[in-house]
Amino acid sequence: MLVILPPSETKSDGGEAAPLDLDSLVLPELNPVRRKLAEAIVDLSADLDASRTALGLGATAVAEIERNADLWESPTRTAITRYTGVLYDALDYPGMTRAAKTKAGDRLMIGSALFGVVRADDRIPAYRLSGGSRLPGFGTLGALWKPVLSPALDRIDDFVVDLRSGVYQKLGPVDGAVTATVVTEAADGSRKVVSHFNKHFKGLVARELVRTRRNVRDVNALAAVLSDAGQRVEITSESQITVVTG
Repeated sequence: MLVILPPSETKSDGGEAAPLDLDSLVLPELNPVRRKLAEAIVDLSADLDASRTALGLGATAVAEIERNADLWESPTRTAITRYTGVLYDALDYPGMTRAAKTKAGDRLMIGSALFGVVRADDRIPAYRLSGGSRLPGFGTLGALWKPVLSPALDRIDDFVVDLRSGVYQKLGPVDGAVTATVVTEAADGSRKVVSHFNKHFKGLVARELVRTRRNVRDVNALAAVLSDAGQRVEITSESQITVVTG
């Protein structure tokens, strides 16, 4: 089983490993696009106003632009400890056992506007680039990534659970992947899609899929793992589950 997580806008600082080496990342066939984007955001960082516009940053977000300027020289750390925020708090990688951390390295990938996708234990620097960013001289990132990212992911011979948000799924849709929708149910039975806590519950889903000893190969087994963990799960179709909260 392979679980693809969304990235996060927030990222931890620093690192303990050598600078970025694209050849060390999973799916090396993505490296031409990775290098093209990396060089583009480094060059863009020389123009603060253009960087703010392209990256959707406020006037005080100079540190984010400096991260891009230092992309090739800054230290790296594992992707699973680089990305931070609500989903990663719920996943609680630091609190996992050593065995669970090994499973996380095997089972987790993380979507990325800059790298396409990385393994949990791939080492990356801090950077700023979102799935909806529009870089000068480029079209949409989806137009750049989809022709190479989707085929690369489709060649992975595994059951895929895609927890990426819509903008990142569009960068590289995975044929046959199972997606998850989180909804809240009111006392009268009415439902609405969760926004604020969506990432939290997807983090819990990912955590259970890392920890499970079951061989999850289809949507029924996926739902069973989550149900056993106390989550209310409905199978919407062969390629989608609904997590019900409230």
